[in-house]
Amino acid sequence: MRSLFFRLILLSFVTIAIQSCGGDDPEPTTPKSAEAIATEALTGTGSQTWGIDGGGSVERDGIAVTNLYTGFELMMKSGSAKTYSSKNNNDLFDAAGTWSFAGANFDKFILTGSKPAAGREISFTQTNNNLKLTFSIPAPGARVNGVMAVAGNYTFNLLKK
Repeated sequence: MRSLFFRLILLSFVTIAIQSCGGDDPEPTTPKSAEAIATEALTGTGSQTWGIDGGGSVERDGIAVTNLYTGFELMMKSGSAKTYSSKNNNDLFDAAGTWSFAGANFDKFILTGSKPAAGREISFTQTNNNLKLTFSIPAPGARVNGVMAVAGNYTFNLLKK
């Protein structure tokens, strides 16, 4: 009887010891860098299209000009070569090119190309399914066919596609 009691106690201690040796805590996740967070805001998990259809808008100098950009879309891609493409851009943006962050705050980017928006610092704010872009095109570099038609302060309120 004493031997059985001793075995039960020993078995209890072994069982408790095994249960207390559970798995290790999961590896802590490394916090994302400011650049990674900003890239994800623009490109999602690799590629994100933003547009004005369905409730977006465009303003130049505080005046609505959304009708000039009907169907506008801006697709941003991340990766080793950060690329973009745009459509229905009314010759304000190039059809395609690359983009990079302007500075170390990661709240502005610059597009390559030859159209008026290229080479300008474009400020952005992403909130949920909305992306707000603001930038200025000063004269005299904003001429189209000799007319300063595109000079001004722009605000694009885009929606996630």
